[in-house]
Amino acid sequence: PPRSTLFPYTTLFRSDFGATELVSSWDAHVPRDTWMRTQLQATMQNGHKTRWLDMGNYAYSDAEIDRTSVSPVDKPYGLVETDTFFSYRGYSLHAYRLRITLFRLPGTHVSPRIWQIGAFASRIPSRQTVPASKPGPASKRGIVLNVPTYSQDVHAGQYTQYGGGGEAWCSPTSNEMVDEYWGKYPTKRQMAWINPKYQDPSVDYAARYMYDYLYQGTGNWPFNAAYAAHFGLNAEIVQLPSMADLEDLIAHDIPVITSQAFDRGQITGANYSTAGHLWAVVGFTKAGNVVVNDPANPSDSAVRHVFNRRQFENVWLRTYWKRKNGSIGYGTGGVAYIIWPHGMKLPSNLDPRNPAW
Repeated sequence: PPRSTLFPYTTLFRSDFGATELVSSWDAHVPRDTWMRTQLQATMQNGHKTRWLDMGNYAYSDAEIDRTSVSPVDKPYGLVETDTFFSYRGYSLHAYRLRITLFRLPGTHVSPRIWQIGAFASRIPSRQTVPASKPGPASKRGIVLNVPTYSQDVHAGQYTQYGGGGEAWCSPTSNEMVDEYWGKYPTKRQMAWINPKYQDPSVDYAARYMYDYLYQGTGNWPFNAAYAAHFGLNAEIVQLPSMADLEDLIAHDIPVITSQAFDRGQITGANYSTAGHLWAVVGFTKAGNVVVNDPANPSDSAVRHVFNRRQFENVWLRTYWKRKNGSIGYGTGGVAYIIWPHGMKLPSNLDPRNPAW
């Protein structure tokens, strides 16, 4: 059996509102033959506590251990869907604890090293549209960050055992673009297993080392944060309340990966529909429109787009929309990845009473 060490994060986080969802994320160095488990215990509005719920079993290397979500259910309070805790109707989360357990194989003398763990807890009102925002500091300066442009589509059919191949790799492709903006990437030696004929091999590498073996995909949000952390970066999964927060990060030279869903025609220039897609926001025009590296394009040179601000903020910040066929599509309400180097401070929160990071 593996040897384990309990590393409890004992602070009880309290909220002055009833949250209905929570996503944890962590930054750690996890050597080969080791792994870590993150668990959540939620305190509901009636004071009752959930059991400890598994939020992810993470290993960087897949040589001995499969990194995997678990998706436990704890009736009547809520459930975890891959990476997100959702409370059931009639219940809300008013406090929570996070707990980490570190594991290593027998005979192994190293262990994971953790430097950051946290979560966002939120209750986003059900909304199909959001109020129009005004251009902020990044728009006034017309900032466009020099983030590399990588296409996921050029990897179609490659290493399909990792979530189906490049056509499904929006998250690792976006992650790799931002990691490399900060000068962090796998070495040629680390990528030696990749077919030398493949373009942009670091994207293939990222897909393999983010892959969730239960979810069977590369879009597990905290596993994406953990991948960036492996290269010495800080990373958090957050839910940004507004375009103002997004602009503030860009104004401080920090690109942001956003998660959104939409139908064809809802974003001019994105000629597809998606139930969930990641791209990297890299700037704003002086007119206030959003400059995006969208990996769902046929070549690296076709990745950079300018999207209409009003269209962008609606599809990113809404929680649902009605499709033409009468069905309901669901949005993330502003979920994003923030990735930045050690030694660099994030800007102060625009609303300290409701911190976004």
